[in-house]
Amino acid sequence: MVSTPQVPLVNALTIDVEDYFQVSAFAPYIQRADWDARECRVERNVGRILDMLAAQKTQATFFTLGWIAQRYPHLVRRIADEGHEVASHGYGHERVSDLTPEAFAHDIRTAKHLLEDIAGVAVTGYRAPSFSIGQGNLWALDVLQQEGYRYSSSIYPIQHDHYGMPDAPRFAHRIRPDLIEVPPTTLRMFNRNLPSSGGGYFRLFPYALSRWMLRQVNQNDQQPAIFYFHPWEIDAAQPRVAGIDARTRFRHYVNIPRMEQRLQRLLQDFQWGRMDHIFLKQAHSGVPRV
Repeated sequence: MVSTPQVPLVNALTIDVEDYFQVSAFAPYIQRADWDARECRVERNVGRILDMLAAQKTQATFFTLGWIAQRYPHLVRRIADEGHEVASHGYGHERVSDLTPEAFAHDIRTAKHLLEDIAGVAVTGYRAPSFSIGQGNLWALDVLQQEGYRYSSSIYPIQHDHYGMPDAPRFAHRIRPDLIEVPPTTLRMFNRNLPSSGGGYFRLFPYALSRWMLRQVNQNDQQPAIFYFHPWEIDAAQPRVAGIDARTRFRHYVNIPRMEQRLQRLLQDFQWGRMDHIFLKQAHSGVPRV
């Protein structure tokens, strides 16, 4: 009997479009009122990412801040014109855990309308800044559904000092009647979820380990992986923020000069696509309810 070769799963490649000075860990050091005075480097960095994806004939999902879209509308149009998904990262990179339901609704409504007007496409996906939806603010899922979003990628099922909901489901699931939650990828080992997605972990771990973890999820769990990173993570020349604590400095800057080369390998080693193409189509054939 001849075995049929297994078709590789298509994984979801996602980019959180924000600039280096908008990172939540820098909030104690950089005032929001000073953002416009900072050198904005997101345009050139996203441009490099788009060129990289074009060279590999790969599509991805760009979770884009409304703040960025308002200042660089041509960048959002380029993302859409080149076949990528435009999704929402909210307007001003405010953590959902810091907002009231009313303020959150205004933030995600403003971002959605702005992105749709600029890109000329429907925006169906949302990712919370710093994965700031968790056990204490699950009301945000109801607000997302009410505002017309169809999926979220906002709950990271890991233990972390800034975010995380370690007991949450590891894979895509219908979390509200009209809303799917698609968590970043984790690998279940040693009775805990190990982070297998995200630029920070990807920069910290040896590339071979990251590749192995993603392959385990594809092969053993038979699930697509969800990988994310930020444009500033390929920018070794970004301005250094003064006065930050040692942990924040290490997390933000570790191995940034190696990031772009590692991404090139990642694009070659796996099949990648858009979140909406993978998970909204899957929803029609049945996504587990929780």
